Amino acid sequence: MSRIANAFAGGKAFIAFITCGDPDLETTGAVVRAAVENGADLIELGIPFSDPTAEGPVIQGANLRALRGGITTDRIFDFVRKLREDITVPMVFMTYANVVFSYGTERFLSLCRDVGIDGLILPDLPFEEKEESLPVCRACGVDLISLIAPTSENRIAMIAREAEGFLYLVSSLGVTGTRTEITTDLGAMVRLVRENTDIPCAIGFGISTPEQAKRMADLSDGVIVGSAIIKLLEKYGRNAPPHVGQYVKAMKDAIRN
Repeated sequence: MSRIANAFAGGKAFIAFITCGDPDLETTGAVVRAAVENGADLIELGIPFSDPTAEGPVIQGANLRALRGGITTDRIFDFVRKLREDITVPMVFMTYANVVFSYGTERFLSLCRDVGIDGLILPDLPFEEKEESLPVCRACGVDLISLIAPTSENRIAMIAREAEGFLYLVSSLGVTGTRTEITTDLGAMVRLVRENTDIPCAIGFGISTPEQAKRMADLSDGVIVGSAIIKLLEKYGRNAPPHVGQYVKAMKDAIRN
């Protein structure tokens, strides 16, 4: 069983998104460890990009802080290599196609394999254009994780049939960020996914409270939380790890029950 499949094997998965280098890599490492110790089943590591089109103001701010702090893709690869010495849960990168292409797709993915990255999420890579990256991903054993949005409609079945790792279901239209209410008919989306694949699906975008997490986990195989974690980093900076740990525990407890 792959590490990603394993993350969903023990019940509903909690996936924590953390921007690398916000405010620095040392803090990122401490936050990852705090999240894992408190029940995170999979870690999504954001590689900062200057124009993160899928992100709302919270994660955009994290990208800018990390880039101002001198973060580079090379430093992130070194960081993950060290992280893998004691972190065994699956880790995936979330970044933008331009980051991968400018680094060199084959070089980027072979390094993902070498440092122990299990998957790659590129929100700006259209499904129809993934064939350019897919063979390299497969050769390196890195799952190219597909996103399904409320606007995917008649493409949901097709995307689901070709999915790898897990499916990222986008809960709402627009960019990432916490929301008071999620109104999309996610149940219908999940049913269509289930008819076409056995691969687990996790819901992200806009989830911030234990109540929302529970509702989303009741519909799917797991929940993805980013902005609410980044807000804690923005508020507490280098002192954020225990606060993130406490938050992750509350979220994991909510989806476990």
